[in-house]
Parts: sequence; structure tokens; C-alpha cells
Amino acid sequence: MSGEGPEAVAARLTGRAVVAGRRLAGAVTEVALDGGPVVVKDAGSVGAARAEAVGLDWLGEAGAVRVPVVHGCEGRWLVTGCVPQGRPEASAALRFGRELAALHATGADAFGAPPPGGPTDAYIGAAPMRNVPGDNWPDWYVRHRVLPYLRRAVDEGTLLSAEAAVIERVCERVDRLAGPAEPPARLHGDLWSGNVLWGTDGHVWLIDPAAHGGHRETDLAMLQLFGCPQLARVLEGYEEAAPLAPGWRQRVGLHQLFPLLVHAVLFGRSYAEQALAAARPYASA
Repeated sequence: MSGEGPEAVAARLTGRAVVAGRRLAGAVTEVALDGGPVVVKDAGSVGAARAEAVGLDWLGEAGAVRVPVVHGCEGRWLVTGCVPQGRPEASAALRFGRELAALHATGADAFGAPPPGGPTDAYIGAAPMRNVPGDNWPDWYVRHRVLPYLRRAVDEGTLLSAEAAVIERVCERVDRLAGPAEPPARLHGDLWSGNVLWGTDGHVWLIDPAAHGGHRETDLAMLQLFGCPQLARVLEGYEEAAPLAPGWRQRVGLHQLFPLLVHAVLFGRSYAEQALAAARPYASA
């Protein structure tokens, strides 16, 4: 089975005949089956495929946001439903903001808690991400979402030690920068715009989660990091449903340190510079 292609995997895990297949990206293939298309993803490892599958199920079980159905997970292969994509409309964005607020409100057992049955050793994109539970968000965020990637970036020469000291100063101040304490939210965990699909049905669908318990502002900060269509409307819908704590806009860069450092580890120096730029305003706060 290790030498199989996505079409064969889709046929076996769904029990349906293959009509055709087309590559969407390097690791993702849309396979037309008798009865409709599916998406087959080579997640890169058994652990990554399993983490993504249980993450999609956990998000879907909340009954708040739309995610593709998981048809099967085998080895490093994941087979999910296919989302026909349309245009990003303002009405869909407002609805998505409300749905995202509802997802977050369903909560998690702890900061860093994995989805039930999900692995401790999970992934965000191609980077390892450990889901280690904690009760205090500032401490957990520093220990498990900032420092592991900061240390790796320094070890690999992407960041200089003197530059890392800027981010370490932010880590020392997170307690007073974090804003009012909030309960753990059920996060998508990798909510950049590429993982937000605007369906032809007028709804937003979420894919490729790094799901865990975290701070709801982290999902919103990721959504803003690389730009998102109709972002103002998404935030408007969110705040209508679940107003954010005062000062949340000033904390966006703090929450973006995590994904920026992940990107620095995966993609290099330009993201390290963005992480430093995000950190500097907080380093002397």
C-alpha cells in the first residue's frame, strides 16, 4: 500500500469507483469518484494525518463551523470531502464571524489540550507542535508556543542570539501583556486565509486545522496575519456574537509571534524579521 497513489487510496477508503483525478497542490489531489469528488492529502506522516483527522472531527462536533467530512485516514493519507469554492461575500463573512465565536465558546479542557483521542505530538503545517495542557495561558503560551520555535530558529541560525533576546524580553512580560484571563477556547489553530474556503453554498469552510485548546485571540490574530477577504466583516460578526476584551487590537502582534516563529523555522529569515518586528513594541512595554 505504500506505493499507492491518491486515486487508489480514495477508492479503498470510500468504497467507490474512481472516475478521474487532478493534482491541486504538491500533496493534495482532487479525486472524482462515482457519486462525487473527494480530496486526498498526503500529510507527510502517520502522526500528521491522524492529528488533522481528529482535529477536523473535533471542530465539526462543535456544530458551529463547517468542515469537510473525514472519509478515512490511513497511514499518512487523509481523505475528506471536497468543498466547491465560490466568492468571498460580505454576508458569508458576517456569518463566519458568528460561527467562529460559537466554535471558540464550545471550549477545551485546558490550554494546549488536544482533541479527544488526538496526539500530544501534533503538527502546525509541517512543523511539530506539542499539545501539552496548562492552566495559565501566558505561561503555557511562552513555554509551548513561543520558546520551542524561538530556540529552533536560533539553533538553525535563522535568528541571532541577540535578536532572540528581544523576543525573550516579551516572554518575560506576557503576564501583563495578555489582557484579562479567559477560559480555553476550541481553536482551529492554523487559521490563516489559505485554510478558509468560501463555498458556493454561501458558507465558509475550514480545512487543515492544528486544533487544540488556546486563547481565542490567537485564531483571530492568525486570520489577520496574511490577509483575509472580508476580514472587517468577519470581525464584525465575531464581536456581535462574543465581544473581545478591551485592548485586543493591541495584542494582535503578541498572538502572531507563534505563527511567525513557526514560519521562520519552516521558511527562513524573512519571517524571523517579521517576528522581530512584531515583538519590538512589546519588548519595552
